[in-house]
Amino acid sequence: MGNDMDFVEIKEKILKFRDERDWKQFHDPKNLAEGIVIEASELLENFLWKTTEQSRNPSLASSKNIQEEISDIFIYLIYLCEEFNLDLFKVTQEKIEINRKKYPIDKSRSNSTKYNAFESDIE
Repeated sequence: MGNDMDFVEIKEKILKFRDERDWKQFHDPKNLAEGIVIEASELLENFLWKTTEQSRNPSLASSKNIQEEISDIFIYLIYLCEEFNLDLFKVTQEKIEINRKKYPIDKSRSNSTKYNAFESDIE
């Protein structure tokens, strides 16, 4: 995305690309969710049989593919947010607050345990 384009601009470009091709008719929630999972699987394929170190230092070809798959996921996510009239940044901020309550620092720092495996002050 770079510094030259903000979220609104990239979102408008993504939606324009879709609309110029009359693809919205194919973008129902089920198909968009499936698309996200499929693209996430294609992203995951880049890490199959790799060590942690290898996954952190992909080849140039893998790096390019990783970028493309992440972009595909982002594009489908934008389409899905449009379908449900969601503000991606707003719902993400709300989720961060939910996670902050689920994972208090004193119980989760340097700990990968899921929130339901330790007692917390979740309401």
